[in-house]
Amino acid sequence: MKRILLLGAGRSASSLISYLLENAPKENWQIRIGDIAVTHLQAMVAPLPFAEILQFDIHNAEQLAQEVSQADLVISLLPAIFHIEVARECLKQEKHLVTASYVTPAFLELHEEAKRKNLIMLMESGLDPGIDHMSAMAVIKKVQAKGGRFTSFKSYTGGLVAPESDNNPWNYKFSWNPRNVVLAGQGTAKYIENGTYKYIPYHQLFRRTEELYVEGYGHFDGYANRDSLSYREPYGLKGIPTMLRGTLRRKGYCQAWDVFVQLGLTDDTYTLEGSENMTYRSYLASFLPPASGATQSIKEQLSNYLSIEIDGEVMQKLEWLGIFTDTPVGLTAATPAQVLEKILKEKWVLEPGDKDMIVMQHLFEYELNGESHALTSSLVVIGDDEVHTAMAKTVGLPAAILAKLLLQGKIQYRGVVIPILPELYEPVLEELKQYGVDFMEQEKVLV
Repeated sequence: MKRILLLGAGRSASSLISYLLENAPKENWQIRIGDIAVTHLQAMVAPLPFAEILQFDIHNAEQLAQEVSQADLVISLLPAIFHIEVARECLKQEKHLVTASYVTPAFLELHEEAKRKNLIMLMESGLDPGIDHMSAMAVIKKVQAKGGRFTSFKSYTGGLVAPESDNNPWNYKFSWNPRNVVLAGQGTAKYIENGTYKYIPYHQLFRRTEELYVEGYGHFDGYANRDSLSYREPYGLKGIPTMLRGTLRRKGYCQAWDVFVQLGLTDDTYTLEGSENMTYRSYLASFLPPASGATQSIKEQLSNYLSIEIDGEVMQKLEWLGIFTDTPVGLTAATPAQVLEKILKEKWVLEPGDKDMIVMQHLFEYELNGESHALTSSLVVIGDDEVHTAMAKTVGLPAAILAKLLLQGKIQYRGVVIPILPELYEPVLEELKQYGVDFMEQEKVLV
């Protein structure tokens, strides 16, 4: 019997949990699922002799040590900042770990010790990062095997709302952690284009977008992620002239989101004085210059300050959020970002029956036999409902499949590893097809 400890049972965990429970009897797994709130799993788990839930607090070091000690494998879907604590405990007790989050410098420091202890810390095993790595590597290896040389690679991913549930002017609803959406893009984006390094500071990020088209789903805007350069070497594209990884949104979103960036509403580094006494209107007004006249409305102030058309689409998006109203903020010692998150959570929620959508698109250009080729690899996944989302499916399933392969003894790599090796990504991509996670490729010769 193999014992799996899953830490984190939030909105991205539903498909992973279903996969583990479905496979547990034939794989002879015993599963413990822990999170700060797990009552929503009670009805599902109660009749299953091989599964149990527990209330888990990551800040309780004694509980963490006790739970890890009983596991053969730990899967962490906790917020990313807590993965390192779990990893250190796994290393201490010589347990394998799977996560869906990025490798950080702190994790790299654990690499050699994990190898010495014959452990794997399998990271970046979700959607983005995760499926993006695996699907890109499948194309890269295929083209390189033919003798092709890549000249450009751009990859974009977006967690969006499905067309049938898209009923607001932002064309967006939350399908993952709202806080991460509010804080997305902070820092400087780095990429390379035509052999020249490019840098986009945060205050310019949502003004520098690229238009993409996905057949059957229309046009999108993509903005650059923080660091597109660090993956050149792992992908085997060290000398590539153009490489960019980014995020997708529906057209018009980035232009409107830029208003929040320019005002400073996404700042999470300080607290607002008297935030508990603020309204949405006064919160917004506190970031605007003084009115030029006694009769000037807050919309007119904003329009003049950021050169926004007072009756344009951007202002309409802002007004739909209710940000000009006297709704109480109701948060004590809140940061600007926390107030903005509260405003958005009231409007961008997936309602009962709503479906989300994952869109991923890789854009390759390569040279082969004197010809230039363009290859587009696209993925669209639609969720089932507001609980069994496309986000949960694409984040959880690859991590779950990799966990199964690991417990079956089919993964021999050790240390801190991401799924860019054929032995890892080939079986995962093949099994994902059973769940409707399948890429469509289009290729043409460039004239």
